[in-house]
Amino acid sequence: MGVRGLQGFVGSSCPHVCTVVSFRELAEQHRSKHPECPPTVVVDAMCCLRYWYTPESWVCGGQWKEYFAVLRDFVGMFTAAGIRLVFFFDGMVEKDKREAWVARRLKNNREAARVFRYIKAHGAQPGRSMFLIPPGLAVFTRCALKALGQETRCSLQEADYEVAAYGLRHNCLGILGEDTDYLIYDTCPYFSISELCLDSLSTIMLCREKLCESLDLHLADLPLLACLLGNDIVPEGVFETFRYKCLSSYTSIKENCDKKGNVILAVADHISKVLRLHQGEKKLEEMLPLGPNKALIYRGMESYLLPGQKSPWISQKARVITVDKQVSVSSDPESKQESPMCTDPESKQESPMSSDAESKQESPMCTDPESKQESPVSSDPESKQEVALCTDPESKQESPVSSDPESKQEAPVCTDPEPKQEDPMNMEPEIKQQVTVVSDAEILKIARARHVQAESYLVYNIMANGEIECSNTLEDALDQALPSQAFVYRPVRQRVYSLLLAEGQDGAGSCPPVQEWFVYSGNPLKHPDLVRPLPMNIPGGAPSLKLLWLDQEPGTQVRRMDALLACFDLSSSREDLQAVESPFQALCCLLIYLFVQVDTLCLEDLHAFIAQALCLQGKSAVQLVDLQLDHIDPRAVQLGSLLVRGLTMLLLVNSACGCPWRMSDFMPWNIFDGKLFHEKYLQSEKGYSVEALVEQNRSRVTRFHQLKAIVCKACLREDRRIVSRQLWQPHHSGRWGRQGSSSHRTSFRHSRSGPGPHWRAQGPGNRQHDPDPWRRYSSSGWSS
Repeated sequence: MGVRGLQGFVGSSCPHVCTVVSFRELAEQHRSKHPECPPTVVVDAMCCLRYWYTPESWVCGGQWKEYFAVLRDFVGMFTAAGIRLVFFFDGMVEKDKREAWVARRLKNNREAARVFRYIKAHGAQPGRSMFLIPPGLAVFTRCALKALGQETRCSLQEADYEVAAYGLRHNCLGILGEDTDYLIYDTCPYFSISELCLDSLSTIMLCREKLCESLDLHLADLPLLACLLGNDIVPEGVFETFRYKCLSSYTSIKENCDKKGNVILAVADHISKVLRLHQGEKKLEEMLPLGPNKALIYRGMESYLLPGQKSPWISQKARVITVDKQVSVSSDPESKQESPMCTDPESKQESPMSSDAESKQESPMCTDPESKQESPVSSDPESKQEVALCTDPESKQESPVSSDPESKQEAPVCTDPEPKQEDPMNMEPEIKQQVTVVSDAEILKIARARHVQAESYLVYNIMANGEIECSNTLEDALDQALPSQAFVYRPVRQRVYSLLLAEGQDGAGSCPPVQEWFVYSGNPLKHPDLVRPLPMNIPGGAPSLKLLWLDQEPGTQVRRMDALLACFDLSSSREDLQAVESPFQALCCLLIYLFVQVDTLCLEDLHAFIAQALCLQGKSAVQLVDLQLDHIDPRAVQLGSLLVRGLTMLLLVNSACGCPWRMSDFMPWNIFDGKLFHEKYLQSEKGYSVEALVEQNRSRVTRFHQLKAIVCKACLREDRRIVSRQLWQPHHSGRWGRQGSSSHRTSFRHSRSGPGPHWRAQGPGNRQHDPDPWRRYSSSGWSS
């Protein structure tokens, strides 16, 4: 994340770049200068997740009620100071940055393995040094902030660019985050979230002007410096030899600097004393050993140019390099499309590990710094051709390199006393120019607007790019008894693909496969999984998206609910589910799906899930903080993560179906608490009675039996009998098999002949899946 080595260099060698500031004082100064414009801080939310997640427990699936209280306090402190907050979340992983995203995910896999080794050895949660954010944290943070009335946005490209552009355009007080790229962008001031003291609203401001003074550079030189040092677009290894040569000839080595610090000083010295000497007389490629990386470094520098800005290091001819190699758009649904990537959300939490220079040559290049998003196109993965298709979420008129030499000097002026969010619906020309999976411009415009406003989850990514992704989940790669959430919820996603993509097609079978970048054990993430849509069984046929999303007739709500239940293939349980009040209706839907899909879930697991949801209703965040666990069970850790990922699937399905359920009905702070679930799981394993599980509350006992009966009845319809673990027998190394269970059970009345593949043996990406659901994961089918 950010520029390699710059954070440490600033902290150790340029302390004067960092200044302690008070947001309250800055806000007062802003009001005196701009009385018509409220002081606004743009928050890079992806950088803040670790700062916000302060609950002590993190392995059990998330302490969501505690977390919601933290966010409420954070917002409340700024609101009390009269400071407006605008939160940005990553909505896309750009193709240029996919390699860094993959490296982080693989690194997190190794960290997750360490966590499980620790839990098994000590029966306890590891220390904060091994902290991994709970699954779905970024997704539900967006929902929580919207519930708190905050302006929340999901980006159409890398969020840091949109954050920097918004801050510059609206004359904001500053940017709050933790990314050294904000020292490179020529935008409003940059504040550190890690140094924020919430009580005093004070933090560290990192001044790019003082950094330039220390390095004898101009602001316009910083993008070049960033690319030569290495960032998320230009791998660190590309210019390693060049940096070594700079260091070898550098005569002002500082003893108080480490090697990386002296490298930064040496490269900056070379820019100011050598490159700038010939600037204008020679092209950059004549002064630097760019070789095959010429387009890459120009693309990297352009990624820092905000609307109306230009770089003295990029000539118009150099810009042409980044667009002169285009490939045609393929209409072949079987082709291995190289599409722009969608988000996870959790990608800014670790430093990128990538250093492979070659792999970056296949990345598409975007020449419009207003948007780093590329349109989905098909290309040969082996070719080195580059694709230049992008959209512009901020301004459709401005070119990436301004012809106005004065344009960079003009500070944006806030003329609106209440800066309003741009209308994401007003993007018709842009969408028409973009190559998308869905051709209906009106529906795509609505999907895009809801994406930008953080009112949906993954829907726009599927419709515009034919691609989605999901980050790490705390799963034990050595536990063969529980499948990865990537496979458990795949049939749900396949039906959503059919709902979103089959309109105007000859059924789901004619839809192109969707590219899934999902993290699971054994997947090296070299290619996406190509997953075909799955036909849906909806009473009366599949409704159109215009009906689901736009129709306000009373009867349409019934169609929306039909579509939602069909995505989980639970249409037969409609009447039973309707008898359940909120928020337990959504929970029952998810539990039925889970227990039909995964045969190794037992009666004790069901008791724990239901009991914790019922008991959560009467507990405050403070009570949950005080809850102490005897020990940590690795299986319960996985189950907690599996359920939370299911809640994100509910969010996807609800978004796709026109929101038949209120968002609050399946927000985790209303129906799930990791530590409370863990307590109920341990109690259930010990054989506690229902009365004890629900803490001797009579009304809860009644509701417990009602919810349990609905889940068990629905499972029986699918020939799935939920039994106690005590009725099971050990099967192989710690795995469990139900007595009398068939060797290969299939679910949801759609099966192919012969047994499905072992779920752990599903090879890595670059494959195409048959248009049928994954079989139910029966324990006796996992022995190989």
